Amino acid sequence: MRRLLQLAAILFLAATAPAALAGEPDPRPDLVLTGELRRADHERYREAAFDLPEGVTRLSVVFAYSGKEARSVIDLGLFDPQRFRGWSGGARDRFTISAEEATPGYLPGPLPAGRWRLILGAPNIRPGGAARYEAKVFFEREPRPADFAAGYPLPAPLNPAAGWYRGDLHTHTGHSDASCRTRSGARAPCPVYRTVEAAAARGLDFIAVTDHNTTAHYAALRELQPAFDDLLLVPGREITTFFGHANVFGPTDFLDFRMTDVGPPAPGNWLDAARAEGGLISINHPGLPSGEICMGCGWILNVQDPAAFDLVEVVNGGTLTQTGSAEGPLQGFDFWHARLNAGARIIGIGGSDNHDALRPLDQPGAIGDPTTVVHMRELSLAGLLDGLRAGRVFIDLEGRPDRLLDLSAQAGDRRAVMGQTLAVAPGERVQVTAIVRGVDGGRMEVVVDGVPSPALSRAIRGDNVDLTLDWAGGEVRRWLRADVRDASGRLVLVGNPVFLQRVVHTPPSQGSHFSSRFGTRSQSR
Repeated sequence: MRRLLQLAAILFLAATAPAALAGEPDPRPDLVLTGELRRADHERYREAAFDLPEGVTRLSVVFAYSGKEARSVIDLGLFDPQRFRGWSGGARDRFTISAEEATPGYLPGPLPAGRWRLILGAPNIRPGGAARYEAKVFFEREPRPADFAAGYPLPAPLNPAAGWYRGDLHTHTGHSDASCRTRSGARAPCPVYRTVEAAAARGLDFIAVTDHNTTAHYAALRELQPAFDDLLLVPGREITTFFGHANVFGPTDFLDFRMTDVGPPAPGNWLDAARAEGGLISINHPGLPSGEICMGCGWILNVQDPAAFDLVEVVNGGTLTQTGSAEGPLQGFDFWHARLNAGARIIGIGGSDNHDALRPLDQPGAIGDPTTVVHMRELSLAGLLDGLRAGRVFIDLEGRPDRLLDLSAQAGDRRAVMGQTLAVAPGERVQVTAIVRGVDGGRMEVVVDGVPSPALSRAIRGDNVDLTLDWAGGEVRRWLRADVRDASGRLVLVGNPVFLQRVVHTPPSQGSHFSSRFGTRSQSR
């Protein structure tokens, strides 16, 4: 309710007092168009023209006008130098357009340089009345992730609270190869709204739609986001090559996927472009084979840079449906551990790889099975990307909201949580603390450099347990992480590493670089 009141207040100020917008945290506009409509403009269309320079990749407008107390109304639309680009009337006070996606009511497409025109319609201005308007115009020249959570260019978090947020990072719709039952029982391409509805029914906080290579689903995400104001809709796509698949999260412009060689990608390829635009890249289902059985599914792309990828899909829901297990060579654990042992800092995630949004939620590969749980500073696209980068992330293989896994390690007065690095001297004792919720009767295993450590395995007694272990350390390893099994021995929670950095002498306290606040309470959601 508080967020809705804040949003209402912002919209009221935007509509009644153009100057008030200057106090909001806008980026600085490239142009500000101002003017006034009077009674002579009643039931007329006027133009506010501006010149769009070469090289703009996104155009955004924030519009406000005064006089509403006297029932003045200004409708808004847009023409580019050649054609009509959209109309929102009085329904919106802002819009954004890029080559690939746009605010509902507006058309995506190329942004030609030249004279553009805001169309201002005046369905009502009373005799003696006036409406002063202000249009802030923003030119974006370097593509970057576009936040779908609120009006551009003032993206607001869906939830401003820091905490654990749950979601699915790999789903498909009818914009690529997903299908579901129609009302008559036939199968047809599955619309985006069904994936979003299934995520909401699952109780997820975020859902990434990652159709193969295309960006066509972004328009649907923009249209649906306001109606799903507690569910973050994440623009993604699965870059699908002959030599492996990778999800890209954040960027919304075209990425050229057309690789014909297993060798290192050429400069300026999709990998470089996605990273330059602030996106995150995840290697998908690397344990699958390639060839006629699963064309291009296995990861054989020759990329040597250990920092080229941020994430790896350790558990894939589509593979779960085929094998019935989150473990085994067809999942991504072996690939992940090998990368970690080679020195890569790569964060493990899960994804349903769902191709049928109507799949019952209690079946493997349904939306949210598995669920990736991310500690974020806020529920927004930026919060998600930063949270995944930070690595305080675990995989919930059964998608149960009562479950939690968090891990820290401490040497001397230095402390690190999942995703962080702890400096350790050879032989220095390390204290490992795991927080486990919702797995009474299960067992926690600590995995060190890819090998489970029996000495660090502990039974879980109770639904809310903090386990603290002493590890002699010995020769310093590269990383450690925790897994949790239920009472039957099934793997149910997968944790991410705390990275270990070898030092010759025990270092003094390194401040915030080696330490983090580490609470024992999860956000109640």
